[in-house]
Amino acid sequence: MPKVPYEKPALTYAEQIQQLQERGLEITNIPRATHLLESISYYRLSGYWYPMLADKSNHQFKSNSAFQDAFQLYSFDRELRVLILRELEKIEVTIRAKMIYLLSHEHGAFWYEDSNLFNNHIRHSTSLGNLQREYERSDEEFIDAFREKYSNPLPPSWMMLEITSFGSLSFLYSNLKSSRIKRNIARHFGMNDRTFSSWIHSIVYLRNVCAHHSRLWNRVMRIQPIRPRSIYKTWLENDTVSNNRSYYILSIILFLMQTINPEHSIVARFKSLLEKYPNVDVFAMGFPKNWETETLWSTVDNEK
Repeated sequence: MPKVPYEKPALTYAEQIQQLQERGLEITNIPRATHLLESISYYRLSGYWYPMLADKSNHQFKSNSAFQDAFQLYSFDRELRVLILRELEKIEVTIRAKMIYLLSHEHGAFWYEDSNLFNNHIRHSTSLGNLQREYERSDEEFIDAFREKYSNPLPPSWMMLEITSFGSLSFLYSNLKSSRIKRNIARHFGMNDRTFSSWIHSIVYLRNVCAHHSRLWNRVMRIQPIRPRSIYKTWLENDTVSNNRSYYILSIILFLMQTINPEHSIVARFKSLLEKYPNVDVFAMGFPKNWETETLWSTVDNEK
């Protein structure tokens, strides 16, 4: 089918409301809907009423579809992202700390500069370029103090990796040559290095989705984590579910938190979210019917 130029005009809020009503979306509180369109935007909200369309080509809604239901999905998604970001911070900090400690004790303070430790020298050069830019941009006091006192072009890893993005950190780990230290880093979190590399890459992708306020709840993940072959802690008994939905990546977070914070409250807080937003379809998130009986998802939550 040949492509055509985009020629749809921008609509006023009143015209957006009228268009939605003509397509069959129930809007009982027009001032409230107008305010939400103004503060969130039509296009962002459209991702949440899209599942309500009976005819997606002609944008016709199913009967009894309501604007408020779409906003409830948006609100659930927003709170879900906040919940996840809280845990991703802990995961990122712990992975960073373990890499710094083990690699620095094995290969010295500036291990990340040693091309002999990495598989692909071009990728390693790219990593160094990224680190250099992050170093130059940093306004951390400890970085300023290092610049004033030392002649090295870059600081030791325990400084450098504290100002490095999680994406750069993941890139460094994936390019490390297979070694006892690389395996020990992964083993600390309960898996082999191939699985660990894939999972942290997926977590970086998830973090970017959450940080950019993108729709998450029913998202098909572009970066898909591999299914583990060697796993040393509690994992899904049913690992036949789709690995490109929210359920799988949330399960990965639960797996990692067995090491990072065994007394987490993630499951309890997630269930509270579902109680608060009963219109959320967890099956659209990739949850199987028996998800609550999975040992990984039925662990007692203790954290306050």
